[in-house]
Amino acid sequence: MTVRVWSCAVLGVEGHLVEVEVDLARGLPSFDLVGLPDPAVRESRERVRAALRNLGLEFPLRRVTVNLAPAALRKEGTVFDLPVAVGIMAAMGELPPERLAGVVLAGELSLAGTVRGVPGVLAMALAVRAHLAEGVFIVPEANLPEARIVEGLAVLGVSDLAGVVRLFRAPGGLRQRAAAVRPQRQSVERPEEGGAEKPGQPGAEGEAEPDLAEVKGMRVAKRALEIAAAGRHNLLLVGPPGSGKTMLARRLPSLLPPLSQLEAVEVTKIYSIAGCLPAFSGLLRRPPFRAPHHTTTVAGLVGGGSRLRPGEASLAHRGVLFLDELAEFSRPALEALRQPLEEGVVSLARAQHTYRFPARFFLVGTCNPCPCGFYGSQVHRCSCSEREVRRYRKKLSGPLLDRIDLRVAVWPPTSQELTGPAAEEGSAAVRERIRRARALQEKRYGAPGRFNAEMGPAELRAFVPLDPAAQELLERAVLQLRLSGRRFDRVLRVARTIADLEGSARVEAGHVAEAIQYQRDPWLEGEDHAFLP
Repeated sequence: MTVRVWSCAVLGVEGHLVEVEVDLARGLPSFDLVGLPDPAVRESRERVRAALRNLGLEFPLRRVTVNLAPAALRKEGTVFDLPVAVGIMAAMGELPPERLAGVVLAGELSLAGTVRGVPGVLAMALAVRAHLAEGVFIVPEANLPEARIVEGLAVLGVSDLAGVVRLFRAPGGLRQRAAAVRPQRQSVERPEEGGAEKPGQPGAEGEAEPDLAEVKGMRVAKRALEIAAAGRHNLLLVGPPGSGKTMLARRLPSLLPPLSQLEAVEVTKIYSIAGCLPAFSGLLRRPPFRAPHHTTTVAGLVGGGSRLRPGEASLAHRGVLFLDELAEFSRPALEALRQPLEEGVVSLARAQHTYRFPARFFLVGTCNPCPCGFYGSQVHRCSCSEREVRRYRKKLSGPLLDRIDLRVAVWPPTSQELTGPAAEEGSAAVRERIRRARALQEKRYGAPGRFNAEMGPAELRAFVPLDPAAQELLERAVLQLRLSGRRFDRVLRVARTIADLEGSARVEAGHVAEAIQYQRDPWLEGEDHAFLP
Protein backbone atom coordinates (compact mmCIF):
# COMPACT_ATOMS: atom_id res chain seq x y z
CA MET A 1 0.00 0.00 0.00
CA THR A 2 1.29 3.45 -0.92
CA VAL A 3 0.39 6.59 1.05
CA ARG A 4 1.28 10.20 0.19
CA VAL A 5 1.73 13.13 2.55
CA TRP A 6 3.27 16.58 2.03
CA SER A 7 6.26 18.15 3.72
CA CYS A 8 8.63 21.00 2.82
CA ALA A 9 12.34 21.57 2.23
CA VAL A 10 14.29 24.84 2.33
CA LEU A 11 16.90 25.76 -0.27
CA GLY A 12 18.61 29.05 0.33
CA VAL A 13 15.79 31.22 1.69
CA GLU A 14 12.93 29.63 -0.24
CA GLY A 15 10.65 26.76 0.74
CA HIS A 16 9.88 23.90 -1.68
CA LEU A 17 7.05 21.40 -1.23
CA VAL A 18 8.15 17.77 -0.96
CA GLU A 19 5.88 14.77 -1.46
CA VAL A 20 6.59 12.00 1.04
CA GLU A 21 5.59 8.65 -0.46
CA VAL A 22 5.43 5.64 1.89
CA ASP A 23 5.12 2.12 0.52
CA LEU A 24 4.68 -1.09 2.53
CA ALA A 25 5.43 -4.22 0.51
CA ARG A 26 6.06 -7.89 1.10
CA GLY A 27 9.62 -9.06 1.54
CA LEU A 28 12.36 -9.11 4.10
CA PRO A 29 11.87 -6.40 6.80
CA SER A 30 13.76 -3.26 5.84
CA PHE A 31 13.45 0.51 5.99
CA ASP A 32 14.81 2.40 2.96
CA LEU A 33 14.69 6.17 2.62
CA VAL A 34 15.46 7.60 -0.84
CA GLY A 35 15.22 10.95 -2.64
CA LEU A 36 18.65 12.58 -2.13
CA PRO A 37 18.55 12.74 1.70
CA ASP A 38 21.44 14.05 3.75
CA PRO A 39 22.73 12.14 6.81
CA ALA A 40 20.29 13.88 9.19
CA VAL A 41 17.36 12.79 7.01
CA ARG A 42 18.64 9.20 6.76
CA GLU A 43 18.97 9.06 10.54
CA SER A 44 15.23 9.77 10.82
CA ARG A 45 14.64 6.03 10.33
CA GLU A 46 15.82 5.29 13.87
CA ARG A 47 13.95 8.24 15.40
CA VAL A 48 10.71 7.26 13.65
CA ARG A 49 11.08 3.59 14.61
CA ALA A 50 11.61 4.44 18.30
CA ALA A 51 8.83 7.08 18.35
CA LEU A 52 6.27 4.62 16.94
CA ARG A 53 7.32 1.94 19.42
CA ASN A 54 6.96 4.35 22.36
CA LEU A 55 3.52 5.30 21.05
CA GLY A 56 2.52 1.65 21.52
CA LEU A 57 2.69 0.65 17.85
CA GLU A 58 4.72 -2.21 16.43
CA PHE A 59 6.86 -1.13 13.52
CA PRO A 60 5.69 -3.09 10.44
CA LEU A 61 7.77 -6.20 9.71
CA ARG A 62 7.63 -5.53 5.99
CA ARG A 63 9.68 -3.82 3.32
CA VAL A 64 9.20 -0.08 4.06
CA THR A 65 10.25 2.37 1.34
CA VAL A 66 9.99 6.14 1.78
CA ASN A 67 10.58 8.37 -1.24
CA LEU A 68 11.05 12.14 -0.95
CA ALA A 69 9.99 13.69 -4.25
CA PRO A 70 11.22 15.44 -6.31
CA ALA A 71 14.24 13.16 -5.99
CA ALA A 72 16.61 15.70 -7.59
CA LEU A 73 16.00 18.21 -4.76
CA ARG A 74 18.46 17.85 -1.90
CA LYS A 75 16.76 17.20 1.46
CA GLU A 76 18.43 18.39 4.66
CA GLY A 77 17.69 18.42 8.37
CA THR A 78 15.20 16.71 10.64
CA VAL A 79 12.04 18.33 9.27
CA PHE A 80 10.87 15.07 7.60
CA ASP A 81 10.63 12.98 10.80
CA LEU A 82 6.99 13.84 11.43
CA PRO A 83 5.65 13.36 7.87
CA VAL A 84 7.48 10.04 7.54
CA ALA A 85 6.00 8.78 10.82
CA VAL A 86 2.49 9.93 9.84
CA GLY A 87 2.84 8.30 6.42
CA ILE A 88 3.89 4.98 7.95
CA MET A 89 0.99 5.07 10.43
CA ALA A 90 -1.46 5.77 7.59
CA ALA A 91 0.00 2.90 5.55
CA MET A 92 -0.42 0.63 8.60
CA GLY A 93 -4.08 1.63 8.89
CA GLU A 94 -3.65 3.53 12.15
CA LEU A 95 -4.72 6.83 10.49
CA PRO A 96 -7.33 7.47 7.77
CA PRO A 97 -5.30 8.01 4.56
CA GLU A 98 -8.00 10.20 2.99
CA ARG A 99 -7.40 12.82 5.67
CA LEU A 100 -3.81 13.32 4.55
CA ALA A 101 -4.89 15.16 1.38
CA GLY A 102 -3.72 18.78 1.45
CA VAL A 103 -1.93 18.34 4.80
CA VAL A 104 1.70 19.50 5.12
CA LEU A 105 3.74 18.35 8.12
CA ALA A 106 7.12 19.43 9.48
CA GLY A 107 8.85 18.52 12.71
CA GLU A 108 11.62 16.56 14.39
CA LEU A 109 10.77 13.54 16.55
CA SER A 110 12.46 12.54 19.75
CA LEU A 111 12.79 8.86 20.61
CA ALA A 112 9.93 9.28 23.07
CA GLY A 113 7.64 10.73 20.39
CA THR A 114 7.71 14.42 21.31
CA VAL A 115 7.79 16.88 18.40
CA ARG A 116 10.69 19.34 18.45
CA GLY A 117 10.98 22.64 16.62
CA VAL A 118 12.82 22.92 13.31
CA PRO A 119 14.42 25.87 11.46
CA GLY A 120 12.93 27.50 8.37
CA VAL A 121 9.24 27.15 9.24
CA LEU A 122 8.35 30.66 8.03
CA ALA A 123 9.84 29.96 4.57
CA MET A 124 7.91 26.68 4.52
CA ALA A 125 4.66 28.39 5.50
CA LEU A 126 5.04 30.90 2.67
CA ALA A 127 5.58 28.03 0.20
CA VAL A 128 2.52 26.16 1.53
CA ARG A 129 0.31 29.21 1.10
CA ALA A 130 1.63 29.80 -2.42
CA HIS A 131 1.14 26.21 -3.67
CA LEU A 132 -1.62 24.74 -1.49
CA ALA A 133 -4.15 27.51 -0.92
CA GLU A 134 -6.56 25.14 0.87
CA GLY A 135 -3.85 23.21 2.69
CA VAL A 136 -3.30 22.75 6.42
CA PHE A 137 0.18 23.16 7.89
CA ILE A 138 0.95 21.09 11.01
CA VAL A 139 4.06 22.30 12.85
CA PRO A 140 5.70 21.84 16.27
CA GLU A 141 4.24 23.96 19.05
CA ALA A 142 7.58 25.78 19.31
CA ASN A 143 7.18 27.01 15.70
CA LEU A 144 3.49 27.89 15.91
CA PRO A 145 3.84 31.71 16.36
CA GLU A 146 6.32 31.77 13.48
CA ALA A 147 4.02 29.87 11.11
CA ARG A 148 1.06 32.09 12.01
CA ILE A 149 2.87 35.13 10.67
CA VAL A 150 1.64 34.03 7.23
CA GLU A 151 -1.91 35.32 6.82
CA GLY A 152 -4.57 33.16 5.21
CA LEU A 153 -2.87 29.86 6.11
CA ALA A 154 -4.50 27.21 8.30
CA VAL A 155 -1.88 26.24 10.92
CA LEU A 156 -2.04 23.70 13.76
CA GLY A 157 0.60 23.05 16.42
CA VAL A 158 1.45 19.68 17.96
CA SER A 159 3.65 18.73 20.88
CA ASP A 160 3.89 14.96 20.43
CA LEU A 161 3.04 12.14 18.06
CA ALA A 162 0.02 11.14 20.13
CA GLY A 163 -1.41 14.63 19.57
CA VAL A 164 -1.02 14.18 15.81
CA VAL A 165 -2.98 10.92 16.00
CA ARG A 166 -5.77 12.64 17.93
CA LEU A 167 -5.92 15.43 15.32
CA PHE A 168 -6.43 13.00 12.43
CA ARG A 169 -8.90 10.79 14.30
CA ALA A 170 -11.04 13.62 15.68
CA PRO A 171 -14.36 14.33 13.93
CA GLY A 172 -14.47 17.38 11.65
CA GLY A 173 -11.90 18.77 9.24
CA LEU A 174 -8.42 19.93 10.18
CA ARG A 175 -8.99 23.28 8.48
CA GLN A 176 -12.00 24.01 10.69
CA ARG A 177 -9.97 23.12 13.77
CA ALA A 178 -7.19 25.47 12.66
CA ALA A 179 -9.67 28.31 12.07
CA ALA A 180 -11.10 27.85 15.57
CA VAL A 181 -7.71 28.50 17.19
CA ARG A 182 -7.10 32.20 17.87
CA PRO A 183 -3.62 33.30 16.70
CA GLN A 184 -1.36 34.63 19.43
CA ARG A 185 -0.04 38.19 19.40
CA GLN A 186 3.17 38.41 17.41
CA SER A 187 6.29 39.55 19.25
CA VAL A 188 8.14 42.66 18.17
CA GLU A 189 11.71 41.82 18.99
CA ARG A 190 15.07 42.82 17.59
CA PRO A 191 17.72 40.22 16.74
CA GLU A 192 20.72 40.76 18.93
CA GLU A 193 24.28 40.95 17.68
CA GLY A 194 26.38 37.88 17.09
CA GLY A 195 29.14 36.71 19.35
CA ALA A 196 26.98 36.02 22.41
CA GLU A 197 26.30 32.58 23.86
CA LYS A 198 23.04 32.42 21.91
CA PRO A 199 23.72 34.31 18.67
CA GLY A 200 20.73 35.96 17.11
CA GLN A 201 18.47 35.55 20.12
CA PRO A 202 16.05 38.49 20.30
CA GLY A 203 16.30 40.78 23.26
CA ALA A 204 13.38 41.23 25.62
CA GLU A 205 10.73 43.70 24.55
CA GLY A 206 11.20 47.05 26.22
CA GLU A 207 14.82 46.29 27.14
CA ALA A 208 16.76 49.53 27.66
CA GLU A 209 19.27 50.30 24.92
CA PRO A 210 22.37 52.50 25.15
CA ASP A 211 21.36 56.09 24.46
CA LEU A 212 23.18 58.62 22.33
CA ALA A 213 22.93 61.14 25.16
CA GLU A 214 25.54 59.11 27.04
CA VAL A 215 28.20 60.03 24.47
CA LYS A 216 30.02 63.28 25.19
CA GLY A 217 31.37 65.46 22.38
CA MET A 218 32.14 63.88 18.96
CA ARG A 219 29.69 66.17 17.19
CA VAL A 220 30.86 65.30 13.66
CA ALA A 221 30.82 61.56 14.32
CA LYS A 222 27.32 61.74 15.78
CA ARG A 223 26.13 63.66 12.75
CA ALA A 224 27.64 61.03 10.45
CA LEU A 225 25.89 58.30 12.44
CA GLU A 226 22.56 60.08 11.98
CA ILE A 227 23.10 60.47 8.23
CA ALA A 228 24.10 56.81 7.89
CA ALA A 229 20.97 55.63 9.73
CA ALA A 230 18.67 57.93 7.75
CA GLY A 231 19.82 56.85 4.29
CA ARG A 232 21.42 53.49 5.10
CA HIS A 233 24.85 54.69 4.10
CA ASN A 234 28.02 52.74 4.88
CA LEU A 235 30.16 54.41 7.55
CA LEU A 236 33.81 54.14 8.62
CA LEU A 237 35.01 55.57 11.94
CA VAL A 238 38.80 55.91 12.27
CA GLY A 239 40.60 56.97 15.41
CA PRO A 240 42.98 56.00 18.20
CA PRO A 241 42.09 53.51 20.97
CA GLY A 242 39.70 54.90 23.54
CA SER A 243 38.31 57.62 21.30
CA GLY A 244 34.76 56.25 21.55
CA LYS A 245 34.31 54.63 18.13
CA THR A 246 32.78 51.39 19.42
CA MET A 247 30.72 53.15 22.08
CA LEU A 248 29.24 55.41 19.42
CA ALA A 249 28.49 52.58 16.98
CA ARG A 250 26.72 50.53 19.64
CA ARG A 251 24.22 53.39 20.11
CA LEU A 252 23.11 52.95 16.51
CA PRO A 253 20.27 50.46 17.27
CA SER A 254 18.59 53.12 19.42
CA LEU A 255 18.37 55.39 16.34
CA LEU A 256 16.69 52.90 13.99
CA PRO A 257 12.90 52.96 13.51
CA PRO A 258 11.03 49.62 13.55
CA LEU A 259 10.93 47.44 10.45
CA SER A 260 7.97 47.59 8.10
CA GLN A 261 5.78 44.49 7.76
CA LEU A 262 7.54 43.36 4.58
CA GLU A 263 11.00 43.93 6.05
CA ALA A 264 10.06 42.13 9.27
CA VAL A 265 8.92 39.03 7.36
CA GLU A 266 12.18 38.99 5.37
CA VAL A 267 14.32 39.28 8.50
CA THR A 268 12.32 36.71 10.47
CA LYS A 269 12.55 34.21 7.59
CA ILE A 270 16.34 34.52 7.44
CA TYR A 271 16.71 34.09 11.21
CA SER A 272 14.42 31.08 11.11
CA ILE A 273 16.42 29.39 8.34
CA ALA A 274 19.69 30.12 10.15
CA GLY A 275 18.33 28.51 13.33
CA CYS A 276 18.69 31.78 15.25
CA LEU A 277 14.99 32.27 15.98
CA PRO A 278 14.16 31.14 19.53
CA ALA A 279 11.26 28.80 20.20
CA PHE A 280 7.80 30.41 20.43
CA SER A 281 9.11 33.57 18.78
CA GLY A 282 7.00 35.49 16.29
CA LEU A 283 7.71 38.40 13.98
CA LEU A 284 10.94 40.35 14.55
CA ARG A 285 10.15 44.06 14.28
CA ARG A 286 13.39 45.68 15.31
CA PRO A 287 16.29 45.98 12.85
CA PRO A 288 19.16 43.51 13.28
CA PHE A 289 22.50 44.67 14.65
CA ARG A 290 25.18 42.08 13.98
CA ALA A 291 28.70 42.44 15.41
CA PRO A 292 30.81 39.39 14.44
CA HIS A 293 34.29 38.88 15.86
CA HIS A 294 37.25 39.72 13.62
CA THR A 295 38.21 36.01 13.44
CA THR A 296 35.01 35.25 11.49
CA THR A 297 35.67 33.22 8.34
CA VAL A 298 34.46 34.01 4.83
CA ALA A 299 31.64 31.46 5.17
CA GLY A 300 30.69 32.90 8.55
CA LEU A 301 30.55 36.42 7.16
CA VAL A 302 28.74 35.93 3.83
CA GLY A 303 27.35 32.39 4.17
CA GLY A 304 28.21 28.99 2.80
CA GLY A 305 29.81 25.94 4.35
CA SER A 306 29.09 22.25 3.83
CA ARG A 307 25.46 22.91 4.75
CA LEU A 308 24.67 26.23 3.15
CA ARG A 309 23.43 28.70 5.72
CA PRO A 310 23.10 32.51 5.77
CA GLY A 311 26.15 34.38 7.06
CA GLU A 312 26.41 37.51 9.17
CA ALA A 313 25.82 39.69 6.09
CA SER A 314 22.39 38.08 5.57
CA LEU A 315 21.58 38.06 9.28
CA ALA A 316 22.15 41.84 9.14
CA HIS A 317 19.62 42.18 6.27
CA ARG A 318 17.56 45.38 6.70
CA GLY A 319 19.80 46.34 9.59
CA VAL A 320 23.43 46.99 10.53
CA LEU A 321 26.59 44.93 10.07
CA PHE A 322 29.07 46.33 12.59
CA LEU A 323 32.69 45.30 12.07
CA ASP A 324 34.77 46.48 15.00
CA GLU A 325 38.51 46.68 14.30
CA LEU A 326 37.86 46.41 10.58
CA ALA A 327 41.52 46.06 9.60
CA GLU A 328 41.87 42.96 11.79
CA PHE A 329 39.41 40.97 9.65
CA SER A 330 40.97 38.72 7.05
CA ARG A 331 41.41 40.23 3.59
CA PRO A 332 39.35 37.49 1.84
CA ALA A 333 36.46 37.97 4.27
CA LEU A 334 36.37 41.73 3.69
CA GLU A 335 36.65 41.35 -0.08
CA ALA A 336 33.71 38.94 -0.01
CA LEU A 337 31.56 41.84 1.21
CA ARG A 338 32.02 43.81 -2.00
CA GLN A 339 29.17 42.08 -3.85
CA PRO A 340 26.54 42.37 -1.09
CA LEU A 341 27.52 46.01 -0.43
CA GLU A 342 26.89 46.81 -4.08
CA GLU A 343 24.00 44.49 -4.97
CA GLY A 344 22.32 43.70 -1.63
CA VAL A 345 22.53 39.95 -2.20
CA VAL A 346 25.00 37.09 -1.66
CA SER A 347 25.18 34.60 -4.56
CA LEU A 348 26.73 31.22 -3.76
CA ALA A 349 27.15 28.92 -6.77
CA ARG A 350 27.25 25.17 -6.27
CA ALA A 351 27.34 22.31 -8.76
CA GLN A 352 23.57 21.75 -8.80
CA HIS A 353 22.15 25.08 -7.70
CA THR A 354 22.91 28.77 -7.17
CA TYR A 355 21.76 30.07 -3.80
CA ARG A 356 20.89 33.73 -3.27
CA PHE A 357 20.72 35.12 0.25
CA PRO A 358 19.38 38.66 0.83
CA ALA A 359 22.01 40.95 2.34
CA ARG A 360 20.75 44.53 2.08
CA PHE A 361 22.44 45.99 5.16
CA PHE A 362 24.54 49.05 5.81
CA LEU A 363 28.07 48.60 7.04
CA VAL A 364 29.52 50.40 10.04
CA GLY A 365 33.22 49.79 10.58
CA THR A 366 35.77 51.07 13.06
CA CYS A 367 39.54 50.86 12.90
CA ASN A 368 42.74 52.41 14.17
CA PRO A 369 45.02 54.47 11.90
CA CYS A 370 47.94 52.08 12.49
CA PRO A 371 48.78 48.93 14.50
CA CYS A 372 49.53 50.87 17.71
CA GLY A 373 46.61 53.21 17.04
CA PHE A 374 48.30 56.59 17.50
CA TYR A 375 49.50 57.52 14.02
CA GLY A 376 49.02 61.27 13.52
CA SER A 377 48.18 61.88 17.17
CA GLN A 378 49.48 65.07 18.79
CA VAL A 379 49.18 63.55 22.27
CA HIS A 380 50.67 60.04 21.99
CA ARG A 381 53.70 59.09 19.93
CA CYS A 382 53.21 56.42 17.27
CA SER A 383 55.56 53.45 17.68
CA CYS A 384 54.93 51.95 14.22
CA SER A 385 57.34 52.04 11.34
CA GLU A 386 56.22 53.39 7.98
CA ARG A 387 56.29 49.87 6.60
CA GLU A 388 53.99 48.62 9.34
CA VAL A 389 51.59 51.50 8.71
CA ARG A 390 51.47 50.80 4.97
CA ARG A 391 50.97 47.07 5.51
CA TYR A 392 48.18 47.75 8.02
CA ARG A 393 46.37 50.11 5.67
CA LYS A 394 46.62 47.69 2.74
CA LYS A 395 44.31 45.32 4.60
CA LEU A 396 41.48 47.56 3.40
CA SER A 397 41.49 47.59 -0.38
CA GLY A 398 40.62 50.61 -2.50
CA PRO A 399 37.49 48.98 -4.03
CA LEU A 400 36.16 48.20 -0.54
CA LEU A 401 36.80 51.74 0.72
CA ASP A 402 35.18 53.06 -2.45
CA ARG A 403 31.92 51.47 -1.27
CA ILE A 404 31.93 53.37 2.04
CA ASP A 405 29.87 56.56 1.86
CA LEU A 406 31.00 58.32 5.04
CA ARG A 407 34.52 58.42 6.50
CA VAL A 408 35.04 60.18 9.81
CA ALA A 409 38.12 60.72 11.97
CA VAL A 410 37.15 60.25 15.63
CA TRP A 411 39.14 61.77 18.47
CA PRO A 412 38.49 61.58 22.21
CA PRO A 413 36.31 64.34 23.65
CA THR A 414 38.09 67.23 25.33
CA SER A 415 38.14 67.68 29.09
CA GLN A 416 35.59 70.49 28.76
CA GLU A 417 33.23 68.22 26.84
CA LEU A 418 33.62 65.39 29.35
CA THR A 419 33.06 67.51 32.46
CA GLY A 420 30.79 70.20 31.03
CA PRO A 421 27.19 70.45 32.22
CA ALA A 422 25.74 70.72 28.70
CA ALA A 423 23.18 67.99 28.00
CA GLU A 424 23.71 65.88 24.89
CA GLU A 425 20.90 65.20 22.44
CA GLY A 426 19.23 61.86 23.14
CA SER A 427 18.43 59.01 20.79
CA ALA A 428 14.68 59.71 20.77
CA ALA A 429 15.06 63.14 19.15
CA VAL A 430 17.53 61.86 16.56
CA ARG A 431 15.36 58.82 15.83
CA GLU A 432 12.39 61.08 15.08
CA ARG A 433 14.41 63.04 12.51
CA ILE A 434 15.54 59.78 10.95
CA ARG A 435 11.95 58.54 10.82
CA ARG A 436 10.81 61.68 9.00
CA ALA A 437 13.71 61.44 6.54
CA ARG A 438 12.89 57.80 5.81
CA ALA A 439 9.24 58.69 5.26
CA LEU A 440 10.32 61.20 2.61
CA GLN A 441 12.38 58.50 0.90
CA GLU A 442 9.50 56.03 0.96
CA LYS A 443 7.24 58.62 -0.64
CA ARG A 444 9.90 59.55 -3.21
CA TYR A 445 10.56 56.00 -4.41
CA GLY A 446 6.99 54.74 -3.99
CA ALA A 447 8.05 51.59 -2.15
CA PRO A 448 8.94 50.75 1.45
CA GLY A 449 12.48 49.62 2.06
CA ARG A 450 14.07 51.86 -0.60
CA PHE A 451 16.68 54.33 0.61
CA ASN A 452 18.90 57.04 -0.83
CA ALA A 453 21.97 54.80 -0.64
CA GLU A 454 20.37 52.57 -3.31
CA MET A 455 19.69 55.26 -5.92
CA GLY A 456 20.79 54.42 -9.45
CA PRO A 457 22.09 56.86 -12.09
CA ALA A 458 18.62 57.66 -13.44
CA GLU A 459 17.29 58.37 -9.94
CA LEU A 460 20.30 60.55 -9.14
CA ARG A 461 19.50 62.72 -12.16
CA ALA A 462 15.82 62.88 -11.24
CA PHE A 463 16.06 63.49 -7.49
CA VAL A 464 19.38 65.36 -7.02
CA PRO A 465 19.31 68.39 -9.33
CA LEU A 466 22.34 70.62 -8.76
CA ASP A 467 22.49 74.41 -8.85
CA PRO A 468 25.65 76.12 -10.22
CA ALA A 469 27.22 76.55 -6.77
CA ALA A 470 26.78 72.87 -5.92
CA GLN A 471 28.10 71.88 -9.34
CA GLU A 472 31.24 73.96 -8.80
CA LEU A 473 31.81 72.39 -5.40
CA LEU A 474 31.60 68.91 -6.89
CA GLU A 475 34.02 69.73 -9.68
CA ARG A 476 36.59 70.96 -7.17
CA ALA A 477 36.05 67.84 -5.02
CA VAL A 478 36.68 65.55 -7.98
CA LEU A 479 40.03 67.25 -8.62
CA GLN A 480 41.24 67.62 -5.03
CA LEU A 481 39.95 64.34 -3.54
CA ARG A 482 40.38 62.30 -6.74
CA LEU A 483 36.86 60.96 -6.50
CA SER A 484 36.03 57.92 -8.60
CA GLY A 485 32.75 57.73 -10.47
CA ARG A 486 31.30 55.55 -7.71
CA ARG A 487 32.31 57.97 -4.96
CA PHE A 488 31.00 60.91 -6.99
CA ASP A 489 27.57 59.25 -7.03
CA ARG A 490 27.85 58.55 -3.31
CA VAL A 491 28.42 62.24 -2.60
CA LEU A 492 25.11 62.96 -4.34
CA ARG A 493 23.31 60.24 -2.38
CA VAL A 494 24.66 61.51 0.94
CA ALA A 495 23.71 65.09 0.01
CA ARG A 496 20.17 63.92 -0.74
CA THR A 497 19.96 62.32 2.71
CA ILE A 498 21.26 65.47 4.42
CA ALA A 499 18.56 67.48 2.62
CA ASP A 500 15.93 64.95 3.73
CA LEU A 501 17.02 65.30 7.36
CA GLU A 502 16.42 69.04 7.05
CA GLY A 503 13.11 68.48 5.27
CA SER A 504 14.36 70.24 2.15
CA ALA A 505 12.99 69.27 -1.27
CA ARG A 506 16.05 70.79 -2.98
CA VAL A 507 19.66 69.67 -2.63
CA GLU A 508 21.58 72.86 -2.02
CA ALA A 509 25.27 73.76 -2.00
CA GLY A 510 25.42 73.46 1.79
CA HIS A 511 24.17 69.87 1.64
CA VAL A 512 26.75 69.01 -0.99
CA ALA A 513 29.51 70.69 1.01
CA GLU A 514 28.71 68.60 4.07
CA ALA A 515 28.58 65.43 1.98
CA ILE A 516 32.03 66.21 0.52
CA GLN A 517 33.37 66.67 4.04
CA TYR A 518 32.73 62.97 4.74
CA GLN A 519 34.72 61.89 1.66
CA ARG A 520 38.16 62.77 3.01
CA ASP A 521 40.01 59.50 2.78
CA PRO A 522 42.88 59.30 5.31
CA TRP A 523 44.05 56.02 3.76
CA LEU A 524 44.80 57.75 0.45
CA GLU A 525 45.58 61.35 1.41
CA GLY A 526 49.00 62.77 2.21
CA GLU A 527 50.68 61.65 5.41
CA ASP A 528 51.20 65.18 6.71
CA HIS A 529 47.62 65.70 7.83
CA ALA A 530 46.22 62.20 8.16
CA PHE A 531 43.99 61.70 11.19
CA LEU A 532 44.60 65.13 12.63
CA PRO A 533 41.64 66.49 14.62
